[in-house]
Amino acid sequence: MTVTSAGHMSSPVLVAQGLDAGYDGVPVVRGLDLVINQGEVVALLGANGAGKTTTLLTIAGLLPPISGSLTVLGEVAHDEGGRGRRVRRNSLSRTWRRARRGLSLVPEDRGLFPGLTVNEHLRLSKSKTNTASTSNTSNTNNDILDLFPALAPLRTRQAGLLSGGEQQMLAIARALATMPKLLMVDEMSLGLAPIIVERLLPLVRSAAAATGAGVLIVEQHVHMALAVSDRAAVMSRGVITVQGDSRELEERSDILESSYLGEN
Repeated sequence: MTVTSAGHMSSPVLVAQGLDAGYDGVPVVRGLDLVINQGEVVALLGANGAGKTTTLLTIAGLLPPISGSLTVLGEVAHDEGGRGRRVRRNSLSRTWRRARRGLSLVPEDRGLFPGLTVNEHLRLSKSKTNTASTSNTSNTNNDILDLFPALAPLRTRQAGLLSGGEQQMLAIARALATMPKLLMVDEMSLGLAPIIVERLLPLVRSAAAATGAGVLIVEQHVHMALAVSDRAAVMSRGVITVQGDSRELEERSDILESSYLGEN
C-alpha cells in the first residue's frame, strides 16, 4: 500500500529495490523498496522486531544483503536484478567504503566514549573523514555546535557526565562533523523522556536543511517522527506495509494505525 508523496528533484543518496536482508542467509527484511534523496528526511517506523535496525545495518554495510539491489551514495553495493552480479566485500570493507563516501550512522546505544569530551568527539570524527587543518576543524565544530546550542557550554565535559538528551545530541553532532551525505539515526528516543525527544527530533530536521544530507530516522514514536520527516514508511514483520508523504500519512491515521498495530 502506498500513499502518493510530493516528489523531490534532488539526486538519491539511497536506492533499495526488492532488497532482502537478514542473518546467515535467513531474511528478516523482505522486498524492501526505499529511496532517500538529498536534503530529505525519511522516517522508518515500526514496533520492536519489525526489521528496522536490520535495514540500517545492511545499508551501513555491517550486514550483507541476501538478494535484491542496493545503491548507496551512487555506488552499487549489491545488484542481482537481471545481471546476476553481486558486489562481494567483507563487512569492515563495506562499512569503511560507505563511511568514506559520506554515510554516517548514529546507533541506538549512541556509541560514545565516556572518557572523551564533547570537543574530542567532534575532533575525532572530523579527523576520520579528511585532513583538514586545525583551524578548519575548529570552524566545523563551531558550525556543528551552532545546531546544538545546548552543547556549546559543555565542550570540555566528558560524555559520560552528560545527561541522556545531551549524549544523544552529541552522538548526532559527532555524526554531522563527518559532513555526511547520508545520515542514519537509530531509535533516537530510546531511554529518553518524550519531552526530550520532542526537542531532539526537530534538530535532525534542521541538520538536514543546513547540510543537505539525506536522513533516515528509525523511530517508534510515530507522530513525533512524522512531524519532522518528509516521507515515512511503516515496517511490520520485515515488510513495508505503507509508505508515503508524512503529512498525508498523518491525516490517514486509520491506514497508519492498522499497518503499525499489525505487528501485534
